[in-house]
Amino acid sequence: MDHFQYKKGGLHAEDVPLARIAAEVGTPVYVYSTATLCRHYQIFDEALSGTDHLTCFAVKANSNLSVLASLARLGCGADVVSGGELARALAAGIPARRIVFSGVGKLPQEMDAALDAGIHQFNVESEPELEALSALASAKGMKAPVSLRINPDIDAKTHAKISTGRAENKFGIAWSRAHEAYAHAQSLPGIAIVGIDVHIGSQLTELGPFRAAFDRVAELVASLRAAGHGIERIDLGGGLGIPYQPDQPAPPLPSAYGAMVKEVASDLGCQIITEPGRLIAGNAGVLLTQVIYVKDGEDRRFVILDAAMNDLLRPAMYDAYHGIAPLIEPGPDAGRMTADFVGPVCETGDRFAKDRQTTTLAAGDLVVLRSAGAYGAVMASSYNTRPLVPEVLVHGADYAIIRPRIDVAALLAQDQLAPWLA
Repeated sequence: MDHFQYKKGGLHAEDVPLARIAAEVGTPVYVYSTATLCRHYQIFDEALSGTDHLTCFAVKANSNLSVLASLARLGCGADVVSGGELARALAAGIPARRIVFSGVGKLPQEMDAALDAGIHQFNVESEPELEALSALASAKGMKAPVSLRINPDIDAKTHAKISTGRAENKFGIAWSRAHEAYAHAQSLPGIAIVGIDVHIGSQLTELGPFRAAFDRVAELVASLRAAGHGIERIDLGGGLGIPYQPDQPAPPLPSAYGAMVKEVASDLGCQIITEPGRLIAGNAGVLLTQVIYVKDGEDRRFVILDAAMNDLLRPAMYDAYHGIAPLIEPGPDAGRMTADFVGPVCETGDRFAKDRQTTTLAAGDLVVLRSAGAYGAVMASSYNTRPLVPEVLVHGADYAIIRPRIDVAALLAQDQLAPWLA
């Protein structure tokens, strides 16, 4: 469920008409619902009630400070993958003790900042990273709390570009080297082993791959403890999918996921860490956009929007589906048409939908691309020197601009002429 519903014939975000936001902020614009964001976090977190657990929002899904602050007030932690995301999480009020640092290429200055902040743990992805972290921590007279990310070679059965748990993926330490890696970690002066980390992919729509990976983790906990390693935590990553398409089977509910995790992990005596991102933020946001033109081509119709692939990259990058809905609620006798929804960027791949059935649209009409709260604004760019899209957060009958539109003048100001051209 989300809080984008038709009321009195117009699409609202909670109690705010989206047409009002379009008129006052302009389009394209991302609009987030606080009620949806908080509800999704609470449902997921409650699914693990009765266990020692820490829910860390995957900041890469949506890193806006107001989004993070809304979750921080509920007790949510953060999973970060860069020094910038660490700074954002701390600035939003997420305590360092609730932050885990993942990612395959942590820079020395990023690890330094995380050590100084006193984060909950580092999810280390290679032995060279272990050695670098140990040296930095030792120089500070510290021991870095570490979970090694082990690659279980499990097929997540998701899109190839968001699968992270296969042997051919860049993530984690090979399963066959797990014991060797933990022995090496134990020998390093600046490392304190605290747990195991695993993450197999994103937008998973069935529990089987999760169960296979988590069963392997449970076996590894036992064998590592037998070898003398203190395993206190298991970080199970994120990846639970959301329903993008109405005609496809719904992904498992958080309650089913939570029951499975408890079945696998409850007897291990470990803190359970999870890193949901899309599940919390995905359906909490829409991209509000206006029709510029409706163009009839040789064999198809094009609805040209003022939003483009630089604003929402997922369809171009992943062939991802996003529902499209008009702001004016269609009546039972509303006309229908089939069209490709495209943007104005000079790329054939700038297409949001192909052969999509929709109510009849005309220039000036407003529509939303649904389920755009995760991996939307965070992946936006200024390609074609297009202004970076603004973000709006709705709370009941109120809304606030939480990132202003970055206009062309601001983009130009980021460049500097070489001295010989000035």
